[in-house]
Amino acid sequence: MLEAIVWFFQNIGLAFYNFGYAITHPSLWLDWSDKQAIMRVVYYGGSVEFFFVIFTAFLVLTAVGLWRNGFMWGCVRVLEGFANTVGRLFAWAGLLMVLQQIVIVFVQRIFARPDIAIGFGIPIQMDISWWAEELKLYNALIVCLCCTYTFVQGSHVRVDLIYSAVSFRTKRIIDMVGSLIFMMPTAVLTWMYGWYFMWRHMIVPNPSASDTLDRLLMKARALRWNIETIGFSPNGFNAYFLFKLLLIAFAGMVFLHAIAFFFRSYLEWKEGPESENKYLDKDSLGEGEEAFEGTH
Repeated sequence: MLEAIVWFFQNIGLAFYNFGYAITHPSLWLDWSDKQAIMRVVYYGGSVEFFFVIFTAFLVLTAVGLWRNGFMWGCVRVLEGFANTVGRLFAWAGLLMVLQQIVIVFVQRIFARPDIAIGFGIPIQMDISWWAEELKLYNALIVCLCCTYTFVQGSHVRVDLIYSAVSFRTKRIIDMVGSLIFMMPTAVLTWMYGWYFMWRHMIVPNPSASDTLDRLLMKARALRWNIETIGFSPNGFNAYFLFKLLLIAFAGMVFLHAIAFFFRSYLEWKEGPESENKYLDKDSLGEGEEAFEGTH
């Protein structure tokens, strides 16, 4: 038990050194003309060292926020603003999905064409099945990149057995515990799975979560890019590696919003009911639509 405690605090202390070393030696991991730099990114992206850098940053931000509540409110506004901005942008993928489906139906059923060409000069010409399967990407964009935006807007489904019957401050305590016990660990596990899942479909030799840094640096000698371009059908969508990237983006955004949700819950708990939804940037359908908005 003592060794585990020492290991924990030792890694928190080393996080400052690791972060400083990465910032002052960017060529070791940003110069992707060097194959070893790629392998360092692969290793550290799913490593204990990276986890403790992020965890220590969270502890530092929390400590400063407890001292200066205005700083913590600033963190909430920035993180929620990031979620809203990304979500509002990629929500337009829903419209693109509908329009593209309409085009596919017209081209396939009315004009009886086997393909669609888009562009000027050098057009992008793909089989109808490619465009049809690409609709999954739009759906993935909405699910992965609009998840935290939906959370900020309060539109996720809540299974409410106890929450509605307790006091305001008890609700905030439940929210704080939920962000720490459920949101953050789930995001970390998703990241750990998705990180190596992504890289196994982008480079060879395939990296493994159990590989040490030295082993990955040795594998770098034989490293080459091998981006997944295999579709489910012969002429179908062949950029499924993008889904792996979106899985990583999803996990990262959920973790960041878990921090924002924890900070907001703490501040509302401390400041009382009058601070509920303070600085919250929620969408509105406009004047006269309040009754409709209250139904969802």
